Amino acid sequence: MRRGQKPKFYHSVVKLIVCYGMAICVMIACVFLFCSFNWKVEAESYSFTQSSRKIQNPNRGFYYIYKFWITDGETDYMQDVAKKYREDAGTSLTLVEINLQNYREGEISDKGLANIEALFRALETIDKQLIVRFLYDWDGENETYEPESLDIILNHMKQLESVLRGHSRQIFAVQGLFIGNWGEMNGTKYVSPEELQSLTLQLEQVTETSTYLSVRTPSQWRNITGIVSPAPQTLAGSSLGMRLGLFNDGILGNETDYGTYGTKDLPEIGPFTGWLRQDELAFQDNLCRLVPNGGEVIRNNPYNDFSNAVRDLSRMHITYLNEDYDKEVFAKWAKETVTEEGCFSGMDGYSYIERRLGYRLYIDNVLLDPDDSGRNVSVDITLKNAGFGPIYKDTESKLLLYSEEKNELFTYDVLGNLSALAGGAEADVPLALHLDIPVKDLSRTRYTVYFLIKDIDSGKYIVLANEQMAELMGYPVGTIEIM
Repeated sequence: MRRGQKPKFYHSVVKLIVCYGMAICVMIACVFLFCSFNWKVEAESYSFTQSSRKIQNPNRGFYYIYKFWITDGETDYMQDVAKKYREDAGTSLTLVEINLQNYREGEISDKGLANIEALFRALETIDKQLIVRFLYDWDGENETYEPESLDIILNHMKQLESVLRGHSRQIFAVQGLFIGNWGEMNGTKYVSPEELQSLTLQLEQVTETSTYLSVRTPSQWRNITGIVSPAPQTLAGSSLGMRLGLFNDGILGNETDYGTYGTKDLPEIGPFTGWLRQDELAFQDNLCRLVPNGGEVIRNNPYNDFSNAVRDLSRMHITYLNEDYDKEVFAKWAKETVTEEGCFSGMDGYSYIERRLGYRLYIDNVLLDPDDSGRNVSVDITLKNAGFGPIYKDTESKLLLYSEEKNELFTYDVLGNLSALAGGAEADVPLALHLDIPVKDLSRTRYTVYFLIKDIDSGKYIVLANEQMAELMGYPVGTIEIM
């Protein structure tokens, strides 16, 4: 044997030790896995009941109009906004009308732009999402006040880009294209498809993609987008189509909603003019599953009798209404009594419609279920939407597990397209959200399971229309206990 060379038995011993060591490690790992996946897991699912109570959520409901006249003069917008909104605590939306008449002949001055920026900064203090309408006329005399050149309007839009982008998180929708009597796109000389397209494309370019745009009639929408059938697969290929909604300041006013619809059959007139009421309602039923719709109810007449109103507002997927128009119609609704089965039975008609404006999500069912292996707890939450319209803005849904004993908090993202809950006639259509929670991540303790939905732009948590109330961490939906 050479010096330094180990004897053969030495290598055998080393190999034996290594083998025994590996075997012990495997046994320890097996024991660990066996113990980990054979903990006793118990879960309790809570029951939920739909509620008829009034709730306030972002980007839906009644609104009031507030008007602001832009000049080069000194204006204390903080004081002005505080004064105007002092009594308005019951709404989450507001329509802000901004009159640019003083700049109809050219550019908005630097001082005018600074005043508009100051106005939007003041509006940040009111804790409301904004529907914004720029216009040149408040008197129904738009031909007198509208800029003589389309280029002036296009340039005004461009000048407002920094304001519209800088305050986009508060803006739900920009209503109109700056033109027409009261900004309603009627009584204007800019009516050709080319002019409407030019204005809309400019407004699209100066606003964030999260900001919805709205035009006055379905026929204007079709002329601007070139889309006749607004199916989801069609709109998916159009960035403008996915942002362009409607506003209607003649809702339920008569057969045509005061010129919003046409009076002739579609084969007679072609796809890019106003269609008959029933055809336009069907068009809105498809379109407004994806983009918002709202406005004003006007003139007491049979079209806004309660049952007719509920049917048509549902098909239009109406998200917001002016609380001042029409008081006579609202009084008529208030005298009606809801006879449908469920939580709204016996409610007055006005309250019923208020509660259904926009989205009204609620938890219909919860199931927390450990699988047979004991490795996961599956969580299934079923939601429904009792509102007239979907939730349009981006949201995030989360599941939280909290152990008071261990002071442990686990947070999980819950994936699901909440906007698929169209509401309206599909109020009973469910959306199932599913999540598997790995038991190996948890401790031997009892966790309360919470669910919540947050509106990303406003940062507000969505209030669900259940009798059960949210707690600090969300809505308790059940418990998981690891033993």
